[in-house]
Amino acid sequence: MNILFHLIAIPYFLIIGSFLNVCILRIPDKNSIVFPPSSCPACHHRLGVLDLVPIVSYLFLKGKCRYCKSEISNRYITVELLTGLLLSFLFIKYNVSIVFFKYIVLVCILIVVAFIDMDFMIVPNEIIIFGLMAGVIFCLIDFSIPNLISTVSALFIGSGVFLLIAVVSNGAMGGGDIKLMGVIGLFLGIKGILLTIFLSFFIGAIVSVFLLYFKIKSRKDYIPFAPFIACATYITILFGDQILNWYLK
Repeated sequence: MNILFHLIAIPYFLIIGSFLNVCILRIPDKNSIVFPPSSCPACHHRLGVLDLVPIVSYLFLKGKCRYCKSEISNRYITVELLTGLLLSFLFIKYNVSIVFFKYIVLVCILIVVAFIDMDFMIVPNEIIIFGLMAGVIFCLIDFSIPNLISTVSALFIGSGVFLLIAVVSNGAMGGGDIKLMGVIGLFLGIKGILLTIFLSFFIGAIVSVFLLYFKIKSRKDYIPFAPFIACATYITILFGDQILNWYLK
């Protein structure tokens, strides 16, 4: 039954990925994510239903606009595939549950933030506000005093640690990253946010050394940190308990 439901759910996961593409494209420019309807970035021709089928349209059109034949960025299919994959693993881990839907929201936030940060080196406040509202709603759905203490404490721990690093390092950590960690704390609680902080710096260090060693980036270049946070958070969501139990033993 779970396998059947998963197969039915995959197209919806891909549709979510298509919507996230719209968010990544429009939010940095302060444009509505609802209106106007999607159009070709090159010729601005309004896209039809058949042009918007996730993955299939891209493959069928061979990565080109139906109307002007200009190249379509492979970013679109990348985000759709990534979203489908990440949400599928969430379903395998948590099945249909409140926790599953909570982490769907968080993962979608992280995907949008990661790609926007890579492109524009910002974490938009609109996404932070949405994340805080969603985190509060899920806290109320699963309300208990211990859970409330854990989530609120994690909010201040996550943002506080990054704020301290920003102050000590004279601004090496951006304000968007500070606020993002507060949002993640609302979703993960104290244990989750502590593990995420550690993993984000661990992953960031490895990737940064790689980029510097192969001269993809120089020491003067800005390396966006939100993608590392996003990766660390997802690892915590899927394997946090196992990692903490292994460490404690």
